[in-house]
Amino acid sequence: MSRKLEGKIAVVTGGSTGIGQAVAKRFAAEGATVYITGRRQAELDAAAQAIGAGAVAVQVDSSRLDQVQGLFDRIKAEHGRLDVLMANAGGGSMLPLGQITEAQFDDTFTRNVKGTLFTVQAALPLLGAGSSVILTGSTAASSGTEAFSVYAASKAAVRAFARNWILDLKGRGIRVNTLSPGPIKTPGLVELAGTDEASQQGLLDHFASQIPMGRVGDPDEIAKAAVFLASDDASFITGIELFVDGGIAQI
Repeated sequence: MSRKLEGKIAVVTGGSTGIGQAVAKRFAAEGATVYITGRRQAELDAAAQAIGAGAVAVQVDSSRLDQVQGLFDRIKAEHGRLDVLMANAGGGSMLPLGQITEAQFDDTFTRNVKGTLFTVQAALPLLGAGSSVILTGSTAASSGTEAFSVYAASKAAVRAFARNWILDLKGRGIRVNTLSPGPIKTPGLVELAGTDEASQQGLLDHFASQIPMGRVGDPDEIAKAAVFLASDDASFITGIELFVDGGIAQI
């Protein structure tokens, strides 16, 4: 059976843990050469080893435009093109209105909005007809979550990027879609509850109680959807928001 991404050159930012690592592993299994980025070299090296053949780890802070440009300069020198970009790096923290700080706002929007924008923009010269850009959104942008408004607003901005960029790129054959996970069991999610294991499990149980399917998701379930959007199976799909969320955004 032919692999869906055979011979493709792909980038997954924030690829050292969680959803990003799961996506990179699936991309590599489907035949792609995958560049994964992150801020911590040790975690990147461990992720590349876990992913196996086809993974290339590059230390990049997506909020640092010089480092982002350096990544794509390297890919241009080594391959001359890019076929798939998943702009996944980001994160957030929880603070209710009345306690939101300038530091929290700047950190969240720098990582999720600025990082996404300038990552895609730097990659643009390498993207050709048939290439796929996947932006990592969130169901938080579509519904309310207590103490999570700054993160939700940043992900709403990411969703808006896709709607507008498909017009900026009209005629170039570059697809841009948003992949929006619901609650997924990742380090980034459970750490919202701190380091206490009981508190972390309580957070997961709370989310599970809100989801029609009765459980939180697994990172590989997001990865399988990312493969679809990256592949030619989605050749006439652009500008959409694909929810992989157990139904939580639909109720």
